[in-house]
Amino acid sequence: MGSLLETIHSPADLKRLDPDEMTALAAEIRAFLIQTLSKTGGHLGPNLGVVELTLALHTVFDTPADRFVFDVSHQAYIHKILTGRLDRFETIRQPGGLNGFMLRTESEHDSYGAGHAGTALSAALGMAVARDLAGGRENVIAVAGDAAFTNGISFEALNNIAEQTRRLIIVLNDNEWSIDRNVGAIARYFTRIVTNERYNRLHDSAKRIVEKIGGKTAVEVVRRAEEAAKSMLWPSIMFEEFGLTYYGPIDGHNLPLLIETFKFLKTENRPVLLHVLTQKGRGFQPALDGQKKFHGLGPYDPETGLTKPAGVPTYAEAFATSLAKLADKDERVVAITAAMPNGTGLDLFRPHHPKRYFDVGIAEEHAVIFAAGMATRGFRPYCAIYSTFLQRAFDPIVHDVALQKLPVVFCMDRAGLSGDDGPTHHGLFDISYLRGVPDMVLMAPKDEDELADMMATALTIDGPSAIRYPRGAVADVQCKPEPQVLPIGKAEVLSDGSDVAILGLGPMTAYARELADRLQRDGLSAAVINPRFVKPIDRELIAQYARRVAAFVTFEDHVKMGGFGSAVLEALQELGCSVPVVRIGWPDHFIEHGKIESLRAKYGLTVDEAYNQLQPFLRSRKRPTLVAS
Repeated sequence: MGSLLETIHSPADLKRLDPDEMTALAAEIRAFLIQTLSKTGGHLGPNLGVVELTLALHTVFDTPADRFVFDVSHQAYIHKILTGRLDRFETIRQPGGLNGFMLRTESEHDSYGAGHAGTALSAALGMAVARDLAGGRENVIAVAGDAAFTNGISFEALNNIAEQTRRLIIVLNDNEWSIDRNVGAIARYFTRIVTNERYNRLHDSAKRIVEKIGGKTAVEVVRRAEEAAKSMLWPSIMFEEFGLTYYGPIDGHNLPLLIETFKFLKTENRPVLLHVLTQKGRGFQPALDGQKKFHGLGPYDPETGLTKPAGVPTYAEAFATSLAKLADKDERVVAITAAMPNGTGLDLFRPHHPKRYFDVGIAEEHAVIFAAGMATRGFRPYCAIYSTFLQRAFDPIVHDVALQKLPVVFCMDRAGLSGDDGPTHHGLFDISYLRGVPDMVLMAPKDEDELADMMATALTIDGPSAIRYPRGAVADVQCKPEPQVLPIGKAEVLSDGSDVAILGLGPMTAYARELADRLQRDGLSAAVINPRFVKPIDRELIAQYARRVAAFVTFEDHVKMGGFGSAVLEALQELGCSVPVVRIGWPDHFIEHGKIESLRAKYGLTVDEAYNQLQPFLRSRKRPTLVAS
């Protein structure tokens, strides 16, 4: 660790550094991030891009009195380092360690928690209006990437800012990327601002603007850095129409210019937007060359940037491969993603069917309604969105898709616990929020072969359907040459039994098999059932086993409240059966980040827990195990 970095215990320590020391500190922070995240993994590229920006913010403003709101907040690692968490930074995204996003319970400097895009402007406006009502004078600064402006919430906030407050600073951090390269008219608009030919005539006007906003010091900065002077552009018409005064774009890696600009913006009594240009991955060539890869990744070699070779394919890859094959045979099949082509695997689909691939940006609500519109014209949209992100589009799912009985297929990656990313990314609620939607068919495959079957099945459903599958490696089973269409609402009995019926949803069938084996060693007979369908649930099969077993067990990677186990309980009650159900799932609680197996052990998603809870219902059923003489 560099000597300067070791002396920074709070933002106050930055204010005593001279410009040369500040530049050296930026280099030390980059080196520290590259080395540390090579062991823990994390959002390296976004944070390398905002080193100078974060240093400038903490030099000019005073947290926690002043409030920083980072959009998504995956780029807040430097903020964490500068606000007293350097000594714990090596624990980031590790069990019991620092969260990978802003977290209000972690530090008083984290004024707003986040994890999904598009929230910063609304939250910052709420803080600014609350300040105004209370007669406060603190500064509120929202830092939002250009990708966040493809999100409708950002524009809803923009529509209100000038009407609601006189003092708010918005920093548009423009690096042309979210996880993949940004798409759409907004991205093109920002590009036109940056690449306009008037750049060549801006030296003198830039000097006048900087002199106006920053005084003599800023003029000297311009004389030393003509490129930074050229980057001061005229007000952007779009933001001016929203009532914001626009400044920029300026070089987001020019520390003196950033500091002087923020000093000026701090004095403004009107809402302002500063457009800064940053380079995602700056200071680490592998991250510059592979911006998509280094957005967020696991451990890597800090010298070469190489990660471990890919092993077993992921569910996202299996999904994309299956969808490409479906599209080969059926021209109605289209693929839609909301700025996640890499995460959902659709970047593997795109080369095969580029005209039937659509990335709509960080706009989940639009993605769902767009899919609904295509479905009205006979197409079969497969809408690939993480379970946790699809929550944002609940109303369009109900109103625009289900109410009209349109055949849109929701492919929910990251269903279940998402490990190191924590509560903002855990997909633990999708069964609860989809199960109550009329006409919804909700499926969960036990492996990649069944995932292909369910995707083929969805193509035959004349109404909405959803498939939930986890993050990470597939079960690595042998897949059939051609997927088969499954009978709707019918479960699969993997092994029969008469004492206990164990239903393991999706990949949790592995837990069901393990519990059955353990019960067999006790002399008990356990049926292992792959439910396949959460809705419609196989009531006939449940009724059949209710007549002979002492108890049911359900395993699900989902909250118990409103989940699959609840569906089994409801079915039994409606059938007039009083057979007990041991439900193994997540509690009514937001689950922290950590390693999946450790968290399952902590919260009782284990075979041991199911076995122990079963015991009161099985005492009369146990038979002595036969021992060979």
